[in-house]
Amino acid sequence: MQAWRVHRNGEPSEVMELEETDRPTPGDGQVLIKVRAANINFPDALLCRGQYQVRPPLPFTPGVEICGETEDGRRVLATPALPEGGFAEYVVADEASLLPAPDALDDAEAAALHIGYQTGWFGLHRRAHLQAGETLLVHAAAGGVGSAAVQLGKAAGATVIGVVGGPEKAAIARELGCDLVIDRRSEDIVAAVKEATGGRGADVVYDPVGGDAYARSVKCIAFEGRVVVVGFASGTIPAPGLNHALVKNYSIAGLHWGLYNTKDPAAVRACHDELTELAAQGVIKPLISERVPMAEAARAVQRVADGTSTGRIVVLPSGGTR
Repeated sequence: MQAWRVHRNGEPSEVMELEETDRPTPGDGQVLIKVRAANINFPDALLCRGQYQVRPPLPFTPGVEICGETEDGRRVLATPALPEGGFAEYVVADEASLLPAPDALDDAEAAALHIGYQTGWFGLHRRAHLQAGETLLVHAAAGGVGSAAVQLGKAAGATVIGVVGGPEKAAIARELGCDLVIDRRSEDIVAAVKEATGGRGADVVYDPVGGDAYARSVKCIAFEGRVVVVGFASGTIPAPGLNHALVKNYSIAGLHWGLYNTKDPAAVRACHDELTELAAQGVIKPLISERVPMAEAARAVQRVADGTSTGRIVVLPSGGTR
């Protein structure tokens, strides 16, 4: 089979190599899956760079989530076991962790549902307890993680403010349903949020960026607001001023969604059921900006790494969409 392999750490476009290799062999409790679509996530870029919290042995295949087909014909979502990731024609995954792919979504959309939307749901509901009528501020609102949070925030009845970089991404954020879009390149985030909320500020901040995004967020957080720290796409990990959190009465909540797979797997399945229902209702639908063939995967991962992509880019190893 064909698979993208990383033999040394570095930029994805430089270190990912498309090779012929043997199909993986399922172990006890595992199943072989034909990959129909593999979603690109920012952690795939970090894996290539050797900067992710998990560092698989070299060589490895990146790709942390897929939609595929089991040998008995089931259409499923899976998170392949590294070092044999999803940018391949076949993967193995634990049978117990498989989730049914929603009928309302095609393969590319289904592949982009699992991690991003689960992260958004747990961040907004389990960690921030977002309530209808509250104001939600989403950074990188036109990106893969941010776009999921925008849709989930609207589904929860919140007023959603999206922060983006540039007019193209601003247009996408509006199409996603943001009530207000702020272009961080030309507008003052703090002033815009305070003006939009009558000086109150945002009740919940969803931050997959870190760095300056976090610094701006805590300047426009509401009384008893909650900042959900999801990641650090900017490359800068902020150092929160706990004295500031104390005097302004806001909370900082971290979210490592992967822990729920081991600490509370029943919650992950319950969340998937809810996401499947929301997809069936048409309330959520992953924004797929590109569907690329296998040969273009490395260049696509690099675009995600560089922050130039919008929505989700999905690799289609077999060229199909369903």
